[in-house]
Amino acid sequence: MSQKFPEVQGGGSLIIAWQAKNKHILVVGGGEVAAGRILHALNADAKVTVVCPADGLNDEVAYRVTQGQVTHIDRTFEPQDLDTADMVLCAIDDPVASTRVWQLCKEKRIPANIADVPPECDFYFGSMHRDGPLQIMVSTNGNGPRLASIVRKKIASTLPNNMGAAIENVGRLRKKLRETAPKVEDGPKRMKWMSAVCESWSLEDLVEMDERDMEGLLAFYESGEIPPFKEIRAQAGGNQDAGANLQDRLSRVDISKSD
Repeated sequence: MSQKFPEVQGGGSLIIAWQAKNKHILVVGGGEVAAGRILHALNADAKVTVVCPADGLNDEVAYRVTQGQVTHIDRTFEPQDLDTADMVLCAIDDPVASTRVWQLCKEKRIPANIADVPPECDFYFGSMHRDGPLQIMVSTNGNGPRLASIVRKKIASTLPNNMGAAIENVGRLRKKLRETAPKVEDGPKRMKWMSAVCESWSLEDLVEMDERDMEGLLAFYESGEIPPFKEIRAQAGGNQDAGANLQDRLSRVDISKSD
């Protein structure tokens, strides 16, 4: 029997959102590239150790050391530095030393990135856009980092300025919904209802949504309805204009009647 499945397109990367919180990331080097790597790791709530002689730290890395944001080892890399590492980011101008770090990481099965040496990388960083919980990465798989930056900027320019705030509110609503309907068997309905909210309410609605709006909206979860935002806001504010409510009810989304 012939079936239509997605075509395999080799040569790509497995793009994932790796959860680095509380994981130990070792950064070898203290220059500009290392500073960027350190910031990415700290933004992911990782525990960062920097191994580099003090006179090799640039201003940004030195600042993070003095602020206690990273642990600093004041010397060049030594093999024992890998003993507690979950990931290694190497950014030094010594090809021989960099390759040595890479080889030791391979022996210990530690994922590593050797800056500007694609063959000695288990992963690439790509060009990233961040707006609160929203993260977008563009990768050319080592072929054109500058082009990745151009593509990323074009993508970011099409996004609303308040996208991150909308996503934060959706995350809060989703958490409250899980508390309202915590059972495993509720999963499919929860997903369908949350999807309907995101599709029915505008981005501006999601940004403006507050705690009272969330509680008011969650009251309709069991029935499967998605009232318009202005109706939820009116109820939360005690505004019961009959004409407005009638028009709003006519425009409700009811997921219980959808396919």
